[in-house]
Amino acid sequence: MAEVKALACELPAASGTPLARWTCPELARHAAASGIVAAVSASTVRRWLANDALKPWQHRSWIFPRDPHFALKAGRVLDLYQRTWEGEPLSADEYVLSADEKPGVQARMRTHLPLPPGPGRAMRAESEYARCGTLAYLAAYDVHRARVLGRCEPSTGIKPFTALVDQVMSAEPYASARRVFWVVDNGASHRNWAAAARLRDAYPNTQMVHLPVHASWLNCASMRFNQDELVGV
Repeated sequence: MAEVKALACELPAASGTPLARWTCPELARHAAASGIVAAVSASTVRRWLANDALKPWQHRSWIFPRDPHFALKAGRVLDLYQRTWEGEPLSADEYVLSADEKPGVQARMRTHLPLPPGPGRAMRAESEYARCGTLAYLAAYDVHRARVLGRCEPSTGIKPFTALVDQVMSAEPYASARRVFWVVDNGASHRNWAAAARLRDAYPNTQMVHLPVHASWLNCASMRFNQDELVGV
């Protein structure tokens, strides 16, 4: 039993098995073939592993931070979320926006409108829908005011992102703000110094702040609006 559990705690490649992950049938088969046991069933292996809460068929994804300045960039963004910039607190007329884009969102229209709820009856929604193509959803999330400013576009790109910026920066309180920080990832629409300069040239009271590479989990807009479809647009 202990040797089978030890096998389950190793990657299959360590035993020369061409698998990405162990399953109970594969563990039983390999244990018998390698002489660990004379014979054992998959259900028995499952019970043995359950005693120690071992589930080698499950996995979690993770990634090495590859940005050499990861800590510095992440720290600046986290400071902004705490209303601090370069060691100084933000004033009341300074704002932090987290922006993101969701391409390829399904736009669907229900065939019939939902029926409203009634006494003892939940709202009922028609399951059939018509496909209306795909859209890109662009959103700027005001981190400290929990306010969303968004728009739909046929696709992502510099032009759609600029339209979002124009929409936001032409509205108050951002138009007359002392500073508006735009926290963005490293997508092509707003990558590197050129995008930052383009934003600053159009709106001198803005400052673009880039997240580290592979750090979308620090983007409030991405975490807040992680939806796969738009229904009833």
